[in-house]
Amino acid sequence: MSLSQQERELWIMGLGDRIDRGATICSYLAEGGYRTRTARVDELDQGRPLGIILDISPHSLDGWGILTSIKSRPETRDIPVLPVFLSEKGKVGGVFPVAGFFLQPVDREHLAEKLAVMGLIEDTEDYDLQAMIVSRKGDEDLAHAITDLGFTLLNAYTVKEGVALATTAHPYLMFTAFMLQDASAFEFQERLRLYPQTRNIPFFVLLKDSTKDGERMAMSRSVEHLVRKKELSRDEFLAYFRRR
Repeated sequence: MSLSQQERELWIMGLGDRIDRGATICSYLAEGGYRTRTARVDELDQGRPLGIILDISPHSLDGWGILTSIKSRPETRDIPVLPVFLSEKGKVGGVFPVAGFFLQPVDREHLAEKLAVMGLIEDTEDYDLQAMIVSRKGDEDLAHAITDLGFTLLNAYTVKEGVALATTAHPYLMFTAFMLQDASAFEFQERLRLYPQTRNIPFFVLLKDSTKDGERMAMSRSVEHLVRKKELSRDEFLAYFRRR
């Protein structure tokens, strides 16, 4: 297969030897007109997909480790990744689209390039735009990088505080650690979607550059309660791609 063909594909990762668990998503995407296949992270050395759909459930084979590996390499870190929660049988229980992932400590040059490509720093010279960081201890390096790009900084330390501040201050974009004191970043984002003024804020997730097995499993477990009792239908799943 040529490189151009690979770049038009969506790759499904995190399934390990249980590639049968990707059957539902593959069928949904095929019906939506997408070329797709299951893949391993080491295959990124030979090709670049259009995007990656990554199982981060407790049933995955190290989904969070795969995400860290992808985002740690300059060659692959700009490939869009859509985290999903697949049941043991491969049913789609949740989809968690975010604007992007950054590893900590954040590479300032990459941060500036990413935000520029997304058109998020074009108006910083003309308007007083606010960016929020939500982290247990704050992030001084990221704070300096954000202010250097022309944003006014807002800080919050919990999801509860972040929701309260975001709904009143209306930040232009947001960065949040994945594991916070009172909830995960995905739950935080779902709460923000309840309010019209915060529903569409570009939402970036900060990940540690290395985690232990137990930490990664805790991250997977932290989103289990966000999973729907009824699996997502084909149209519900494909709607996430039409919004991206």
